Amino acid sequence: MSKTDLSDQSTLDESQISAIACGKLTDIFSVLGLHDNVAGKGLVLRAFLPGALEVSVVDRKKGRSIAKMVQISEDGLFESVMPRRKNRFDYRLKARFADVELEVEDPYRFSSVLSADDLYLFGEGTQERTYQWMGARQRTIDGIDGVLFVLWAPSAQRVSVVGEFNYWDGRRHVMRKHPASGIWEIFVPAVANFAHYKYEIVDEQGNLLPLKSDPYARSMQHPPETASRVVYESSYTWADQQWLAERAALQKPDRPIAVYEVHAGSWRRKVEDGNRYLSYRELADELIPYVVEMGFTHLQLMPISEYPFDGSWGYQPVGMFAPSIRFGTPDELRYLIDRCHQHNIGVLVDWVPGHFPTDAHGLGKFDGSCLYEHEDVRKGFHPDWKTLIYNYGRAEVISFLLSNALYWLDEFHIDGLRVDAVASMLYLDYSRNDGEWIPNEHGGRENLEAIEFLKSVNSRVKRNYPGVVMIAEESTAWPGVSQPVEQGGLGFDYKWNMGWMNDTLAYMGRDPIYRQHHHDQMTFGLVYAFSEKFVLPLSHDEVVHGKGSLIEQMPGDDWQKFANLRAYFGFMWGHPGKKLLFMGGEFAQRSEWNHDQSLDWQLLEHGSHYGVKALVQDLNCVYKEIPALHELDCDGAGFEWIQSDNYQQSVYAWLRKGNRGESVALVVANLTPEVHSGYRVGVPHPGHYSERLNTDSEGYGGSNVGNWGGVEAEFEPCNGQPYSVVITVPPLATLIFEWDSAS
Repeated sequence: MSKTDLSDQSTLDESQISAIACGKLTDIFSVLGLHDNVAGKGLVLRAFLPGALEVSVVDRKKGRSIAKMVQISEDGLFESVMPRRKNRFDYRLKARFADVELEVEDPYRFSSVLSADDLYLFGEGTQERTYQWMGARQRTIDGIDGVLFVLWAPSAQRVSVVGEFNYWDGRRHVMRKHPASGIWEIFVPAVANFAHYKYEIVDEQGNLLPLKSDPYARSMQHPPETASRVVYESSYTWADQQWLAERAALQKPDRPIAVYEVHAGSWRRKVEDGNRYLSYRELADELIPYVVEMGFTHLQLMPISEYPFDGSWGYQPVGMFAPSIRFGTPDELRYLIDRCHQHNIGVLVDWVPGHFPTDAHGLGKFDGSCLYEHEDVRKGFHPDWKTLIYNYGRAEVISFLLSNALYWLDEFHIDGLRVDAVASMLYLDYSRNDGEWIPNEHGGRENLEAIEFLKSVNSRVKRNYPGVVMIAEESTAWPGVSQPVEQGGLGFDYKWNMGWMNDTLAYMGRDPIYRQHHHDQMTFGLVYAFSEKFVLPLSHDEVVHGKGSLIEQMPGDDWQKFANLRAYFGFMWGHPGKKLLFMGGEFAQRSEWNHDQSLDWQLLEHGSHYGVKALVQDLNCVYKEIPALHELDCDGAGFEWIQSDNYQQSVYAWLRKGNRGESVALVVANLTPEVHSGYRVGVPHPGHYSERLNTDSEGYGGSNVGNWGGVEAEFEPCNGQPYSVVITVPPLATLIFEWDSAS
C-alpha cells in the first residue's frame, strides 16, 4: 500500500501527517493522543511509533485490547476511530515490532501538570525554586511513573526531548508549548535513572539547532561528552541537624573563620590508577580528616557546577544545577558535605552567575535567540574570558539564577556561596575601552540590572537560609559590598580583600633591603580594613599564570624563602579579617599550581615543608583559642597600632582586642633578617604576656630565637601605652603574645 493510500484512511490531511513524520508539527498535543473526532461522532486516538508493525489499544482497567489501530503513514503514525464513551478511558498501547511485542504508555495522553502560579512567577523574575519543576523531574502522574521534562525556549518553533529512551529521535517526543510563558513540557513514562538526554530545538526560522543540554539538568555526562542525565529524587538521609542548628552562630563576624580553598580535581589524585580524580566519597575519607587536622573551620570548593573544559577550573560552567560527574553523583556530593558538617566543617562553594561559555550545547543562542545573554555584544560578551554575559534585565534569567543559588543551599546544605567576579558584573565598562560599552539609563557605568540582581539574591538567601553567608570576590572600591541591602549596600556578608592581598604580596616579594621604602604596603590595608567585612585571600589566583607558588614568590635563599613565608602567614593570621588559603600553600608547595596533577605531597618528607604545615596548624589553633584574634575581626575597636612607622627596621607591632577587653593579643612582625634584642614595645596592661606563637620556632624550621615562653610588662610608658615589654624579635618572623588577664 502506498503512502497516499495510507493517508486516505486518516482523519488528518496529508500535510499534517507529513509534519508529524518529519517532526515539524508544533502543536503536537492537538493531534496525537486521545481527542474528540471532529470528522464525526466518537473519539480518535493517534500514536506515533516508528518501527511498529501493528498497534492496538489496551483498556488498562479491563486489561484487554479494545481496538486495533490503522497505520496511516509508513513512518509509524497510527490512528483508531472509536465510539464515544461516557468518560475518557485509561489506556495503553500494545505495539508489535519486528523482533518484540511491547505494551507502552502514550506520552500524549497526559495533561499539563504545571502550576499557573509557577509560570507566572517565573516570568516575573521572582520564582526562587524553578529547580523543583524545571528540567527533568521524576514524577508519578495518573499512577504512572516517569519523568517530566520542562524547558524554557520561547522563540522555538518546536522542541523535542531526545535521549536513550527514544533513540535520539526528535520526532518521538515533541513537547507541549505554553505560548504565554515560552515553557515547553512533556511527561515521558518509564525513563530510567541516569538516562542520557538533550533537547532538539527548531528555531523561529525553521533551522535545526545543535542539540542542547538541559539548563536545569541535575547531572551531566563526563566531559568531553555533553548529554544531560536524568536524576531521580534523592533519598539521601542527612545527619547534620546539629550543625545546621548552630551554623548561624558559627559564621558570624565574631567567630573564627579560616577557609581552606580546594580544587577537587587536583588536591590529591590516584596516580597509581591512571592519575584519576578522587571521588566525592574519597574526598570525604581523605580531605575531611586533613582539614580537621589543619584546624581550618571551612572548606571552600572551587566551582563544582558541571563545566566542559578542565582548564577553566569550573569558572565557565554549563550545568549550573549539575554537580560535576567527574567526582560522582549528586548524592555522593551530599555525603561529602554531610560528613564535613558532622566534623564541624562549613562548606562554601564558588558560584559563577556572571558569565557562561559559548559551547554549542550550552546556553548561548539557546532557542536560536539570545535567550540568556544580551544580544548586543557590548553588554553580552566578556572580552577577557571570551564568554557570554547573562541578561540581568530579563525576568526569566533572574528566576534561573535566583533558583540556582537557593538550589545549592536547599538540596546540598551548602553553608555559603563565594560569588565569582562581582566587579565584572557591577561595571558596564569592565575590561572595555571607550566605545565598547553601553552606558546605563543615567549615562553611568554602573550595571543597574546586575546590581539589583545581586541585592535580590542576597536578600532572598538571608530570608530563606539565615545562617548562610554570601561572599563577594570584588576587586574595586565599590562602597557597601558587605553592608545590608536595607542600608544601601549590596547585602554580602563578607568581601575578599583583594587590595590587601596585592599590596602585601608585592611587599613580601621584595628583597628585605628594599622593604623600608615600601613600608606602607603592609599598613595601607588598615586604612580601610573596617569599611567592609573582609576575608584575607591567598587564593588559587595568586599561584597561577606564571606567578609561581607562594614560596617561590618569596626572596632570598631557601632559608629566607621559608622564613619569609612563615612570617607572612603570621602577619596574615594576626591581621584583622577572616582567612583563606589555597591548597598547597599550607606546606609551601614548590611548583605553581597545575590543575592536571596532584599537589606535591612528597614535600612533607622535608623538614622545612613540614614546618610550614605545622605552623599553619598552630596559627589556626591560636586564631580560634585567642578571642582577641577573631571576635572583632571586622570592627575597628578590635585593632590598635603600636608601631606602624618603623620603616628603617621593617618592624610592625599592633594590638588585637576581644569583645569585652578581657582578651588582648600583641602581634610583632620583623620583616628583615636582623635579630632585634632588647626591643621595647608598648602594651596596655601590666602582667604576663605569653608568647603563644613564634614563626621562627625550631619546630617550624626556624632559628629558634624567641622569648622563652613570654615576658612581663614593665611600668614604663612606650608607644602611647602605659606599660611596655622588652622582647627579642627573631629574624624574618612574626610573634603573637597573649596577655594573661589574671596576672
